[in-house]
Amino acid sequence: MNIFRSLRKERNLTQKQLADLLYLDQTTVSKWEVGKATPDYGTLQKLANFYGVSTDLLLNRNDTDSQQAKKN
Repeated sequence: MNIFRSLRKERNLTQKQLADLLYLDQTTVSKWEVGKATPDYGTLQKLANFYGVSTDLLLNRNDTDSQQAKKN
């Protein structure tokens, strides 16, 4: 399941409720959840703060990716 959908569902929010909290349109949240769009940097930060997670988690980055980037 998509991380954006999983986090939203864990908090029992509808797409519309989350969109309203972030002052966005519900279709924007829907696009994140189906992989048609990614939140901009500022919105990623808001989401990370709201959910209490890192932006790396939201971007599906893991430790392996970080270690590989350091080697290059």
